[in-house]
Amino acid sequence: MKTKVTQMTSNRTGYEVANQMIINDGKGNTYFQSYRSIIAKVDKKGKVSLDSTYWDYSKTTSKYRNQFLGEKKEDTLKKIADKTYKLANLN
Repeated sequence: MKTKVTQMTSNRTGYEVANQMIINDGKGNTYFQSYRSIIAKVDKKGKVSLDSTYWDYSKTTSKYRNQFLGEKKEDTLKKIADKTYKLANLN
């Protein structure tokens, strides 16, 4: 399988949103990219890594990161604290 890139769609409007991408690498890993930065990775086993620099970069990035992960920022912070989510250099 080849790498596939798709634009995210807004939960509110259902329309595609610019600069917010979901990348499937063809090896079972899925990434969320905001503008030019990889924000999050979900590997084929479901383990989540967040970029240590950009995971909480802006309001827009956070909005679509939450949508990608299916949770609110408070949930993400708890998972970082209990090491469910790993912080890493994804860029």
